[in-house]
Amino acid sequence: MILLINSAHCQVAGFAVATVGWILSTICMGFAEWRVWYMNNTSLLPSGLARVGMWKICIYYHADNFYRATSCYHYTYCDTFLPLDIRIAQNLLLIASILGLLGKASITFALRNVYMGILRKNATCNAFVASGILNIAAGVCISVAVTWNYHSVMNEEGIAFPPYFYVPFKPDAQEIGNAIIVACLAAFLMLLSGLCFLSYKFPLDSHVCPEISEI
Repeated sequence: MILLINSAHCQVAGFAVATVGWILSTICMGFAEWRVWYMNNTSLLPSGLARVGMWKICIYYHADNFYRATSCYHYTYCDTFLPLDIRIAQNLLLIASILGLLGKASITFALRNVYMGILRKNATCNAFVASGILNIAAGVCISVAVTWNYHSVMNEEGIAFPPYFYVPFKPDAQEIGNAIIVACLAAFLMLLSGLCFLSYKFPLDSHVCPEISEI
């Protein structure tokens, strides 16, 4: 049993890393700073900026040398004005959150077997492998969403928001927001924890040998 516990120290650290990564991946979905749009003053719209997220947009207008938040609009996957990249990113981030949760359940089962001394090699190793695959898949999903969002910002792609949003199709300038940093960190932690779980090796000397009594 001691050999089993000693063999799982890396996986315990991986569990903590996966937990932080999963929390960050869930948090970054709600951020409205995936893209930052800068809008100059026109005859129709005042100068300001818009923070475009995966599920909402928050608009700030410039007044008295400050950007003051005026309104935030939430949108869903069903809104037809959303471009393909945001629709796919919404799904990818949701999938990543679900995969991360399943991975946590799997690693909890595996660590339970290790620390309770349940010597079932197939059950324990399969749970570690399953958790590793789930976490790596979650990290890949987040990475794809981040990469596609970055590509859209670099190409200065626009979004046809409804007229009552008072946001132009394309801003005068745009840049990536702080949500990208959180998402990148979440993807890195999920990938790192997945590799850690896949590296687990069941100790060869952990089997129980029956005692032979002398006659």
